Amino acid sequence: MIRNTGMALALAMLLAGCSTVTPEKNMPLRCAADNERVQTTLYFGLNRPAGAGITAQEWQQFVDGEVTPRFRDGLTVFDARGQWLGNDGKVAREPSKALMLIHGDDAQSEAGIEALRGIYKSRFAQESVMRVDQPVCVQF
Repeated sequence: MIRNTGMALALAMLLAGCSTVTPEKNMPLRCAADNERVQTTLYFGLNRPAGAGITAQEWQQFVDGEVTPRFRDGLTVFDARGQWLGNDGKVAREPSKALMLIHGDDAQSEAGIEALRGIYKSRFAQESVMRVDQPVCVQF
C-alpha cells in the first residue's frame, strides 16, 4: 500500500511539470490560431484629485465617444472598487470601472488601448489607468 502511494505521488509530481500551453504565447495547445486573442482589462478610477467624482454620464460619454469607436467588436464594463497603498502610507479607496477588451495582438489594438489610457488620464485628471494583459483562447 505504501509503495503504491509512493508511486502515485511520484507520478503526480512528474505530471505536475507537464504543460498544456505553448511557451512562446502561454496559449492552450488546443487553441486554433484564429481563436488566439489578447484580453486587456483597464481599471479607471472615478474620483478626481479635486472636485466632484466622475459621473455616470461622463463615464458613458467616454465609452460612447472614445472606447466604442476603437473597439467596435465589443467590450465589457464592470463596476469595481479600487484600493491601493498611497505614497503617504495610507490606504486609498475609490469607486472604479473595469473595462475588458478582447482583441488581436496587433498595432491598431495597442494604439487604441494606449489612446484610451491617455485620454482618460488627461480628461479626468488621473495619475494612471492600470492595464492588465493576458493571452486567451476565444470561441463563439
